[in-house]
Amino acid sequence: MKQISASELRDLMQTETDLQIIDIRDTYEFDFSNLGVRAKSIPMAEILDHLSEIITTGKVIMHCRSGNRSEAMIDYLEVHHKFQNLHNLTGGILAWSEEVDTSIIPC
Repeated sequence: MKQISASELRDLMQTETDLQIIDIRDTYEFDFSNLGVRAKSIPMAEILDHLSEIITTGKVIMHCRSGNRSEAMIDYLEVHHKFQNLHNLTGGILAWSEEVDTSIIPC
């Protein structure tokens, strides 16, 4: 599985145009704090209903609070739906709030 650190994602967000960030936390968690305008909320329980919204070209970064749920979801999508462009944000939004934007308070 491809991993990306919070600082690598920050740099990628500044340069990459073919990038999708999917937050798989519950809606209330996303509403409380998120990675900004480029982040799309698709809760983990709803991912399979929204497969057509996940881009198949470019990079897709999935994240959750700590990286565990998104890692499991990426494993599933790679095996069962043949996605090859998915990356897990190592440490999730917790790592983002520690390494990149300390103003974010994860829910």
